[in-house]
Amino acid sequence: MPPAPSPLPLRSLLLALLITFIWGVNFVVIKWSVSDASPLLVAALRFAVAAFPAVLFVRRPQVPGRILWGYGLAVGVVQFGLLYLAVQLGMSAGVASLLMQTQAFFTALLAARFLGEHITPPQMLGMALAFGGMAVIGTASGGDVTLVGLGLTLVAALGWAISNLLVRASGGANVFALVVWSSLIAPLPLAGLAVLTEGWSAVVGTLTGSGTAFWAAVLFMGLGNTVLGFGVWSWLIQRHGAARIAPLSLLVPVFGMLASAVFYREAFPALKLLGAGLVLAGLVLHVLGGRVGARLAVRPVR
Repeated sequence: MPPAPSPLPLRSLLLALLITFIWGVNFVVIKWSVSDASPLLVAALRFAVAAFPAVLFVRRPQVPGRILWGYGLAVGVVQFGLLYLAVQLGMSAGVASLLMQTQAFFTALLAARFLGEHITPPQMLGMALAFGGMAVIGTASGGDVTLVGLGLTLVAALGWAISNLLVRASGGANVFALVVWSSLIAPLPLAGLAVLTEGWSAVVGTLTGSGTAFWAAVLFMGLGNTVLGFGVWSWLIQRHGAARIAPLSLLVPVFGMLASAVFYREAFPALKLLGAGLVLAGLVLHVLGGRVGARLAVRPVR
C-alpha cells in the first residue's frame, strides 16, 4: 500500500488559499464591472490585459493551432463571455461562483463520451446531489438569480469543461503559456459582439468615460485573476501534483459566496443555503469520490 502523501508546505498551502480567494472575489468584481458596461466588452478587456504584455515574455505553447484557437474561444467567448452576460442579466455573484464549478461534472461527462473514461458510482451520486441542489436554488432564489442567468452560467461551465478536454488533447503542453497565448484570441470576437449588441457609441463611451475604479477592476481580472492566478496555480500543480492541489479549488465558491454576502448583501435563506450545500457536497463527492474509487480499483486483493 503506498505511503500517505506528506502535508503541503505552509507556503504552498497559503499560496493556494490566496489564489482561491482571488478567484472567489473575482465574481464580485465581475458583477461590479458589468453594472454599467457591456459585459462582452468587459470580458474582451480582461483578456486583452491578460495577453499583453505577458505574450512578450512567455514562449508560445507547442500545440496545434486548432487547440490554441479552440481553447481561446471556449474560455474567452463561451466561458467568460456568457458568465459576464449572465451576471449582468441577474445571476448573483455568490451563486455564479458555485454553479461554475459544475464544470467538473460536464468534464467527466464529455470525457466519458469522447475519451471513453469511466464515471464511478460516487461521481454519479455527486452529480445527482449537485443537480438536485441547483433545482432547489432555482426554486428558492428571488431576484438575485434569474432563469436566463442560471442557464447562461451552466453553458459557461460547459465551455470551461470543453477547454479542459482541449488541455488534455494538448499533450502535456505548458498550461500557463496556453492561457496567456489563447488570451490573444478572445478580445476581437468579444469586442465585435459587444458592438453588435450594445452599439458602437456605448463601447466608445465605456472606453473613454470609465473611471479609475473600472480600469482597476479590469487589471484585477486580467492580471490578478488570470495571469497571476493561473501562473501560481500551474506552478503549484507542477510542484505538488494535480491530485493534491485541484481539490482546493472547491474553496472558490466558498470565498465567492462570502464575498457576495459582504459586498452585495446577498441573502442566503435556509432553502437557498440547502441548495448550495447540496451542490457543494456533490462537488466534494465527485472530486474526492473519484479518487477514492480509483484507489480501491487498483488496490491488490489480499
